[in-house]
Amino acid sequence: MKKTVQPHTKKRTANPRLRNKFPLVSEEMKQWSAMLQGELNSWPAIHTKSMFGFLFFYRRKVVFAGLPVTRGFDSPNALIFKIPLLSPALRKRAEGDARIGASMKASSKGWFSLELRAESDLRDALIWLHHAYEAARK
Repeated sequence: MKKTVQPHTKKRTANPRLRNKFPLVSEEMKQWSAMLQGELNSWPAIHTKSMFGFLFFYRRKVVFAGLPVTRGFDSPNALIFKIPLLSPALRKRAEGDARIGASMKASSKGWFSLELRAESDLRDALIWLHHAYEAARK
């Protein structure tokens, strides 16, 4: 006997775990992301890919950052960056910065989040993004 397959008429809902982990980005962060994106796009050897509500930045073939477009990371005002091996000085700086939500565990593979609280945090965001950009060169 042959089975008939019924078309799937019910629309799938988003995974509730993802909704909790990746909150909607704030309106402020959308503006800050656009400003950061403009700066990052001026750096050499940059290309981007949109995934998971983020715009990911690559230096050639190496990903080094993600700016939120529709979804945040850890909070509605967080961006992410990747520095696989932190120097002792950068590690100390990251540990001393309350805005850095770092999975400093081995499983994080060098990914950190940075929560922006005010427009004045953009300067520090660019510094961390530049460190990530330089780390992507190696």
